Amino acid sequence: MSAQSTAASVVLRDVSFSWPDGSPALTSLTGAFNPGRTGLVGRNGTGKSTLLKLIAGDLSPSSGRIDIDGDVGYLAQDLTLAADATVADLLGISDVLAALRAIEAGDPDPKHFDTIGDAWDIEARADESLDRIGFSAADLDRSVATLSGGEAMLVAVTGLHLRRTAVTLLDEPTNNLDRPTRARLAAMIDDWPGTLIVVSHDLELLERMENTAELHDGRVETFGGPYSEWLAHLEQEQAAAIQAARTAQQTLKTEKRQRIEAETKLARRERTAKKTARDGGIPKILQGMRANAAQNSAGAMRTGLDQKVDAAQSALDAADARIRDDDHISLDLPDPDVPRSRRIAEFTDGDRTVIVAGPERVAIIGPNGSGKTTLLEQLVSGVQPPTGRPGGALLTERFGYLSQRLDGLDEEASAIANVQRVAPDAEPGEIRNHLARLLLRGPAADRPVSTLSGGERFRVCLAKLLFAEPPSQVLILDEPTNNLDVTSVEQLAEALEAYRGALIVVSHDYQFLAELGLDAVVELTGDGRLRQHAGLPE
Repeated sequence: MSAQSTAASVVLRDVSFSWPDGSPALTSLTGAFNPGRTGLVGRNGTGKSTLLKLIAGDLSPSSGRIDIDGDVGYLAQDLTLAADATVADLLGISDVLAALRAIEAGDPDPKHFDTIGDAWDIEARADESLDRIGFSAADLDRSVATLSGGEAMLVAVTGLHLRRTAVTLLDEPTNNLDRPTRARLAAMIDDWPGTLIVVSHDLELLERMENTAELHDGRVETFGGPYSEWLAHLEQEQAAAIQAARTAQQTLKTEKRQRIEAETKLARRERTAKKTARDGGIPKILQGMRANAAQNSAGAMRTGLDQKVDAAQSALDAADARIRDDDHISLDLPDPDVPRSRRIAEFTDGDRTVIVAGPERVAIIGPNGSGKTTLLEQLVSGVQPPTGRPGGALLTERFGYLSQRLDGLDEEASAIANVQRVAPDAEPGEIRNHLARLLLRGPAADRPVSTLSGGERFRVCLAKLLFAEPPSQVLILDEPTNNLDVTSVEQLAEALEAYRGALIVVSHDYQFLAELGLDAVVELTGDGRLRQHAGLPE
């Protein structure tokens, strides 16, 4: 993979990090990030989010060093907000605004001037930035509780753009964003100042990157180009590695065969020499000289052949090491027994009613702020919506709900303990096997959930849904592809194919939805109406 010659903004020097229980998250990591836009990719669990936290300073390396050229702005994957937070808080400018307003009110305290620094025009710049995403300076005091998850995410990214730090880190910034909002984010990304490092499973966003860096096997390797070009390069590299391994395997077989053939010839010569000695045709002194010469020759031949076999084996091992043995989700799920005539759920806006019957698969789409998440929460809680708002009723008690926030987990308990709460009769070993099939293995299954990555937390939540006893008749999923890498999104779709109950899925990821074999698409419009489509809109 190619690296640019520009001086790096972030340099990783033999960086290692271990969790409090001693299990390693990153080991002897070396690499660099250059100025410009870089998409950081890698399988879930490789440590992408952990690496961003280390660069941001939220975590400290167990060993090694991280050199950063300038200040750092960071958007975490799990954006959490206080109930009384404002848009200004989310933008990260509330202290500067408070200092400006204090000075305007006549307070000459020097600390206000220190807080403002060079940001005297912050309110005007905030108004300009907010205008690009459909807000204005009039919204600065607005409570974040009035924003949708997608709107809050976009405002937080806008705040980082506004602050213009030398290095900016974005962890899954398109989570919860609808398609129009993603377009606004993309426009912001295109003229981002300084160094930008983005972790994302959004292929469209990754295509806007100037570089692609992969975290794999203890290294960060950078390719000069967007995700599709990197993927083509990787596929070409893997095809060459596979061909090299086949050639090396054939060479090893040839060398082993020649080694066996040589041993056969040597054994034949030895038998002939012994027969000649028994027949007495050669003087004993000459027999001894010939035997010594034959032994020396045989030893040299064996050494040479053994060296060739060892060299062929080493070449095969080196070729095999270049081939990636990426794991695959593999599930064997119980049948939740959902008759086709069974009514599972219904949605209504007062004029239109949508019924989910039997093992149907239904997608709910709509713009940010239309109330999709609220609709699901009302559905699972049984709370009736306010007058004039769409609502729903769940007609089965056997359901599993995956929220956007991946909550409902005991943060201090292990993944195994969390799953055991919904499957009390299952043995720990059986649960460990279930988690392994979802690619959560070894120490990760025993660590407190609070230490897991977003992708690992998702697997624990999914395990609770899929392996509950008795099995759920309907799975209700709110933005399930958030925090997953590209490969895991594909594998999640495959895993859900193995589920034989009903599915109700909210997602902005149309590519993922298209792979679920949908029976219906329901749009929740901005004015609170339900609109049914034959398929996903263009």
